[in-house]
Amino acid sequence: MSKKNSAVQEFEYKAEMKQLLDLIVHSLYTHPEIFLRELVSNASDALSKARFGSLSDDGRLKAVGEPAIRITLDSKTAAFSIEDSGIGMTEEELIANLGTVAKSGTLGFMQALREQKQELDGNLIGQFGVGFYSVFMVADEVTVETRSALEGSEGLRWRSSGQGTYTIEKIEKNEPGTKISFTFKEEHKEFAEEYRVENIIRKYSNFVDFPIYLGEKQLNSITALWQRPKSELKTEEVNEFYKFISNDFNDPLDYLHVSVEGAVSFKAILFLPKEAPMELLYRQGELEQKGPQLYVKKVMIQHECRDLLPEYLRFIAGVVDTEDLSLNVSREIVQSSPVMAKIRQILTGKILGWFEEMATEQPERFRTFYKAFGPIVKIGLNTDFTNRQKLIELLRFESTKTAEGEYVTLKEYVGRMGAEQKEIYYHSGGEKKQLLANPNLEYFQDNGIEVLLLSDPVDVFVIPSIHEYDKKPLKSIEKADIDFSSGTKERDEAVAENLLTPLLAIFRETLGEGIEDVVESHRLVSSPVTLVSGKDAMDSQMERMMKMMQQEMPAGKKILEVNPSHPIIRNLSGMMMADERNPLIRTTIRQLYEGALLLEGGLDSTTDFVSRMNELIEAATLSR
Repeated sequence: MSKKNSAVQEFEYKAEMKQLLDLIVHSLYTHPEIFLRELVSNASDALSKARFGSLSDDGRLKAVGEPAIRITLDSKTAAFSIEDSGIGMTEEELIANLGTVAKSGTLGFMQALREQKQELDGNLIGQFGVGFYSVFMVADEVTVETRSALEGSEGLRWRSSGQGTYTIEKIEKNEPGTKISFTFKEEHKEFAEEYRVENIIRKYSNFVDFPIYLGEKQLNSITALWQRPKSELKTEEVNEFYKFISNDFNDPLDYLHVSVEGAVSFKAILFLPKEAPMELLYRQGELEQKGPQLYVKKVMIQHECRDLLPEYLRFIAGVVDTEDLSLNVSREIVQSSPVMAKIRQILTGKILGWFEEMATEQPERFRTFYKAFGPIVKIGLNTDFTNRQKLIELLRFESTKTAEGEYVTLKEYVGRMGAEQKEIYYHSGGEKKQLLANPNLEYFQDNGIEVLLLSDPVDVFVIPSIHEYDKKPLKSIEKADIDFSSGTKERDEAVAENLLTPLLAIFRETLGEGIEDVVESHRLVSSPVTLVSGKDAMDSQMERMMKMMQQEMPAGKKILEVNPSHPIIRNLSGMMMADERNPLIRTTIRQLYEGALLLEGGLDSTTDFVSRMNELIEAATLSR
């Protein structure tokens, strides 16, 4: 607080708030009309809290009159006001709600979004707790008059131009609720026209749970879609309802209508977004997932109820309405309620069944879903053991035999295994093109054995935990203990055993403690060497991910496999026979080893590698 003048107190926005307001006011937004959606949404929340508060004994006044949202316009003066008879705000709540950034990381997110797109889509800002401030896109100064429903509260007036300060003063206001008023900027006077407001309300807020009046005319149609039979629902109104509850600008990918009667009774309508939410693309720390809204007897109890679904399904939006909970239920009771546990169990089963049906009957739609949310759903493999088998059946993979954009299931993989193949093979790393270039695939490609290609970073943490499918073990192709005997072909011009043994000894001596062992390879076809992991060691992708999380983690020792048929190895054998002290032998060995490290992303410094490469090139050019 910077100064006090009679009853008017002036407050200064904190630095982060000033930056955020500047970003909102001066950036180019693509949907300025969403200011109205955000104001209506805030009014609806205030009315819901008042309705819920009036049902409980928490020191709040009973709701006064009809719970409604009333909009007033004057097209001549471009004046606008929106008023609700909701819960209102105390001075502390005014400062907290209208004077600070609601969520940590919001400013950083908005700035990053602007850098990526050069302009901010105004449709997004309601998702990050800054919806009220969208009003400064269309107005130079905003006045908020409010009175809390708490007994003994007084009327308050908040006023700001969004330029760095705001004022709060006491006023006469007899009833609880909030009124927001302002005059539109010249370039936004269109929003003072009745037809424009009607269109915006029907577009964004048609399903608000309270009547919205413009004068005497009600603009929205209040309806609880989840209470109606699915056969009566129209696609247009379902899509409109989804956009209203989710703040998503797109139609949903699909929806699920649920009606359960029995030991527990509830109705629900759940939505699958087309795309992963922005916080999945820009996240600091733990992912904050939301969950559907919880209603009891058509009264909203929790706006984002995380206890309705397991964490790996909380990207699903929607409404769940039950009569088996008390209206006075607290969050703590919700968390421990056997009713909630049963609803969660039933919903989870129905959602996974929904995904399975989609995969069978609408594979293109399922592919869109899996591309957006597959990485999140996979987390359930290590957390939801009740539904683990269902989740395993939903898994999709690229493989050495899938075309671009196509996937294979574990069931399909096993169905096309050869009779002699006893294991399911996988290879994890970056994108498909990079994976296919890895030397460890050569044996499998040469013998027509399919290998799953795991390019999703989540895979390295969840896929090894499956252990086996249809009694077939899952094994990384980087493991040293794979049995290659059934497919090994006769090697042409391979280094003889009596020459290979001393050559491998020179490899071991040269590489020393940096390597676990050096052995003859049966997996390589066209590459001279490759690195593999011991039976109990992590493969290279898992090691990389662990090092990213624990930067001090030392690299594990690998086994270097050597291809005795490769010309480089044959040449090294010849050089050894001529003079085993030739320094080029050890220089080449080091270069081969570090080249293998480079291929798997484990070469920490390239300076020596490049220097050694130049030395070898110089030697090669001198010998000509």
